[in-house]
Amino acid sequence: MKKTIPVVGMACSACSANVERKLNSLEGISSASVNLAGRSALVDFDPTQISLEQMKKEISDIGYDLVIEADRSVEEIEKREYILLRRKTLLSWVFALLVMSVSMGWAGITDRHVANQLSLILALCNMLYCGRQFYVSAWKQLTHLTANMDTLVALSTLIAFLFSAFNTFWGDAVWGVRSIEWHTYFDASVMIITFVLTGRLLEEKAKDGTASSIRQLMGMAPKTAHIVDGDSVEEVPLSTIEKGDMLEVRAGEKVPVDGEVTWAESFMTPDAAYVDESMITGEPTPAEKRQGSKVLAGTIPSQGKFRMRALQIGEETALAHIIRMVQEAQSSKAPVQRLVDKAALVFVPVVGSIALITFLAWWLAGGNAYLPQAVMSAVAVLVIACPCAMGLATPTALMVGIGKAAERQVLIKDASALERLRKVDAVVIDKTGTLTLPNRSVDFTKSDDLPPEQRETLKPYAREAMEELQKKGIEIYMMSGDKEEAARYWADKAGIRHYRSQVLPQDKENMVKRLQAEGKTVAMVGDGINDTQALALADVGMAIGRGTDVAMDVAQVTLMGDDLRSIPEAVTLSRKTVRMIWENLFWAFVYNIVCIPLAAGILRLFGIDFQITPMWASALMAFSSVSVVLNSLRLRLTH
Repeated sequence: MKKTIPVVGMACSACSANVERKLNSLEGISSASVNLAGRSALVDFDPTQISLEQMKKEISDIGYDLVIEADRSVEEIEKREYILLRRKTLLSWVFALLVMSVSMGWAGITDRHVANQLSLILALCNMLYCGRQFYVSAWKQLTHLTANMDTLVALSTLIAFLFSAFNTFWGDAVWGVRSIEWHTYFDASVMIITFVLTGRLLEEKAKDGTASSIRQLMGMAPKTAHIVDGDSVEEVPLSTIEKGDMLEVRAGEKVPVDGEVTWAESFMTPDAAYVDESMITGEPTPAEKRQGSKVLAGTIPSQGKFRMRALQIGEETALAHIIRMVQEAQSSKAPVQRLVDKAALVFVPVVGSIALITFLAWWLAGGNAYLPQAVMSAVAVLVIACPCAMGLATPTALMVGIGKAAERQVLIKDASALERLRKVDAVVIDKTGTLTLPNRSVDFTKSDDLPPEQRETLKPYAREAMEELQKKGIEIYMMSGDKEEAARYWADKAGIRHYRSQVLPQDKENMVKRLQAEGKTVAMVGDGINDTQALALADVGMAIGRGTDVAMDVAQVTLMGDDLRSIPEAVTLSRKTVRMIWENLFWAFVYNIVCIPLAAGILRLFGIDFQITPMWASALMAFSSVSVVLNSLRLRLTH
């Protein structure tokens, strides 16, 4: 059984790596992939060996939560958490301004000891309320011998606070008698919490945009339906609908479930209604629906009304299948993300070691006189080295890219397929049903005496799609079971140079093998029926799907509708998404490579009086995470 489960409480890549490692260690789970940006876990498990309740308990023990209850709304949980986070952030800014006013002398308090004691109280209040989550999480991580971003925040603020508290009460007695100037750093501990909370608030707001595509899909399903009971029609909650129920759908309403039309009428046609299916199939022209026609949940009658018998409800509808597929794809991991996750698991201990080395280096170099410098340098290293940006680099770009593809009626099964799609340099494409459609005005029993231009029609924009692919340096090979004359005609019509006629399914598979042997990355495009072998063998299988007959089992990519321009669009989106991932990772790593030495004070060794302070370290850390998410959101502007 494969299930996408919302995860609450993750803040960085170390968090998602810890949850993933814990899930994968549990007996009965064959694989688990955790998405930080999507705040979800894609779990493949055996329900006879482990239950969702057992998973929830194990994850709760390490400080996170799985939302498995039917009466708990993820949206409501996230909304409440966002409101609480906003409240804590605003209050933390109040504490920060008060501490700064006291420590900088703006409040008019001239007695140093009074100012320090007041700052201590304000900083402690800020830590206990606004920053409490960091310490609770850090403790839970410690009890399980793991660490995450909360560990770094808790450790850095505690060090700054405890060192300042020591100086407040014993500074004169310990340092003053040795003529060593001493300071307190309560403002640093407060500002670290304030900036981290601010960064998370901005990050949550920005990440909200990466999930907009899946919310649009979910919003396509109505909340109620009109059930027909004898001569009366009653509006009822969608959850009460059962298979076999008779429903009525009017113009402008959303079709509630998948079903079969039993009666229809419109002012244009007495026995037919017209349904806009563009959100599912991408077809702009409303589809005619008569008795016996299939209708899909989420589509909207544009003219007339009809009655239908419910056939697929709830999780069985085509829309639910599409939503589930997009969720699973967004929760999957690209190969590069797995490397990042492994790095995240060791990143926090490594940073802790660097901070300790920084502290010892300053202290040993300058003795007790440099102890404040040593402490603050170590704190700055702990704060600035947060792995959030690295953890968000890949999943945010994938979520936006896969969601954007879904908006274009391109369903991508997983992150690996999206990554491989950018490398495609050869496309094997089936003719009948993929490039061409049957001419509906023809008598099919006699269609074989007829010339190819009368038997079939080229799909709209098919030639434009093939030309666009070739502009991208992709070679196209058309495969047809037709005779040589017909195959040549349609290849020429579509602008395709390479073609083969009178082929069998095995020939399509052999063509894919031949091209792969030549070192090409091959995409196979077919209707998913007689192309199964080739679809499964290709580097990227792309099935042409229409609502309920989507060939999702074999293909990694499903093209809804007949507009073949979605093929080059998918390639373009893949290339842009992968490029965005590498951009994000590059800047995330550069940020750490540059900023950690600056926070440690390396420039002072060369006589340059510059060092990143703990306060600015927290601000830069927050900025790096937000910038990665905002950069990924640029994919939404892709045309």
